[in-house]
Amino acid sequence: MISQKSIQEVFETAKIEEVVEEFVRLKKRGVNMIGLCPFHSEKTPSFTVSPSKNIFKCFGCGQGGGPVHFIMEHENLSYPEAIRYLARKYGIELEETVSSPEHLAEQQKLDSYYIINKFAADFFQEQLFDTDRGKNIALPYFKERGFREETIQKFGLGYAPKDWKALLEEAQKRQHNEQLLKDLGLVSEKGFDFFRDRVMFPIYNLSGKVIGFGGRILEKKAKAPKYINSPETEIYNKSKILYGAYQAKNAIRKADECILVEGYTDVISLHQAGIENVVASSGTSLTTGQVQMIKRYTPNIKILYDGDPAGVKAALRGLDLVLEEDMNVKVVLLPEGEDPDSYVKNVGATDFKQYLENQAQDFIFFKANILMEEGKNDPVKKVELIRSVVDSIARIPDPIKRSLYVKECARLVDVEEQLLISEVNKVIGQRLRKLKKEKDREQLPEPGQRNEPFTVEKHPSISEKQEAASESKVAGHEFQERDIIRILIHYGDQLFDQTEKITVAEFILSNIEDVIDDFDQVLYQAISREALERLSQGQAVDPTYFTNHEDQQIRELAVDLLSTPYEYSENWEKKWDIYLNTQKMPDENFVKDSEHALKRFRLKKIVRKCIQNQEKIKELGQAGDVENMMLHMRLQQKLLEIRNELAKELGTVVL
Repeated sequence: MISQKSIQEVFETAKIEEVVEEFVRLKKRGVNMIGLCPFHSEKTPSFTVSPSKNIFKCFGCGQGGGPVHFIMEHENLSYPEAIRYLARKYGIELEETVSSPEHLAEQQKLDSYYIINKFAADFFQEQLFDTDRGKNIALPYFKERGFREETIQKFGLGYAPKDWKALLEEAQKRQHNEQLLKDLGLVSEKGFDFFRDRVMFPIYNLSGKVIGFGGRILEKKAKAPKYINSPETEIYNKSKILYGAYQAKNAIRKADECILVEGYTDVISLHQAGIENVVASSGTSLTTGQVQMIKRYTPNIKILYDGDPAGVKAALRGLDLVLEEDMNVKVVLLPEGEDPDSYVKNVGATDFKQYLENQAQDFIFFKANILMEEGKNDPVKKVELIRSVVDSIARIPDPIKRSLYVKECARLVDVEEQLLISEVNKVIGQRLRKLKKEKDREQLPEPGQRNEPFTVEKHPSISEKQEAASESKVAGHEFQERDIIRILIHYGDQLFDQTEKITVAEFILSNIEDVIDDFDQVLYQAISREALERLSQGQAVDPTYFTNHEDQQIRELAVDLLSTPYEYSENWEKKWDIYLNTQKMPDENFVKDSEHALKRFRLKKIVRKCIQNQEKIKELGQAGDVENMMLHMRLQQKLLEIRNELAKELGTVVL
């Protein structure tokens, strides 16, 4: 288990903008930064990063948290694993104590996968440089491709020996678990190496860890495939990975464009030529997950195809999903007989870049021109091809961009613009109806099943009895309770009184300690008690504690309370000379905010006590208990005085 001291050091050191920018392209907007959410598909950025609060929040899907939670969600890591990830990033040495056997086993399993893949990558590279067959057969293959040694090292290229059990035997010598090698697809169930006599291409995730391998055969065999890849595992999802993305992500962000090629060697050759914003689909069709990965860094994608007829047909397939993600897609056809690897070697990096610049064509216009050329002498075929272009245009989410394509394509195919508009709208309508039907079908219960009532996941730190009690209450005071918790989380560590050195948390909690049991919302009550406990232990009640909380409900509430899609525009002062005169800026107004929220909170509770006490007076009167009735009447008078004083201070009319 990681010590609390080390966890706190990670909290204090990790900067949300630095962590997120490794995976998402961010742009400055006021005091915050925005980008496309990596957790759901979106066309317009709703993912906000607040450096001042050290949190992220997506106003589309609702995900939010601090650096630790971002890494947990993005890299599919547990809480301790995310802490370790950030500790490595920032060079923090963690203090750890012994963890539970179950937790340790789960943690070690995933760690072991990465360790074994790293071992395999090192083994394959040793075989390339330090064995006779590696040096005489495999290394010349890379040298013939023009790869320099530093390039081979950069991409971790290697060689899997011809022996049936070379990797397995070396792993056993190093006491690696054979079952884990089988889980990763490095060894077959019968105990033989999966990759044999192949040059090896390690596949990295965006964090730079080896998650799988691709292997190319060296000797031509009739029944052996040219390339084989690792199977999907807990750490390797092919539909979400692009070869070279780890090495290319910074260059893609810098160039604001991603070049997509087909094979491993295309990526490596272009990198070596200084063109580093390039990734490969590794011979498979593009997936939505891969497109979304690119979109995190740039909305612009340039796809390179071989210039032969097969390359032209390939350029027309599978790109509609790129349009659906609202990407700006350009296509470049290389000269016939060339691929990116061969062409960059033939003409050099400068001429290659110039060729890409000159030959890049917008995908929609490229498709329209190609198809119209095919169908120019066949009216029936021409109609079919126009419908294909219309189908692609209909997938573009942006209506302005869509209308511009319709206008230009109407001119290219010599059809009235209004007719194309009508056809595009028809396709969009059909697609929407289809999606609605699919959604309706998903909501129907399975045959023989009944609809179960929707239930909300309960707060794990609160007992079943408390939860049931909370649900039975009327949530009439939720707004006031939420506001108290908002101030506690947002400003708890700020000084309420500069002279007495009293924090906002101390001021709030000292004034509500006697009514914490009267909270309607169990979650708010739990947070108040936890904050009170931290104060009693001399610990700070600050935003970082709550936004990095292990409890999901507390963490999500903290991020929600700290986040807003709106900002106070600095242009009021800069452009219009309009200033706030009645109060400080919102983030600096916590003293008055605290006082006002506390009074409203107490007023609500006092009004409730007045009603409850009045009921008690009525019961005692009916029972003839005059003595106790008089005591409660004096209490009622005191409660009314407090109520009226609070109402007067707040300017509130109490009926």
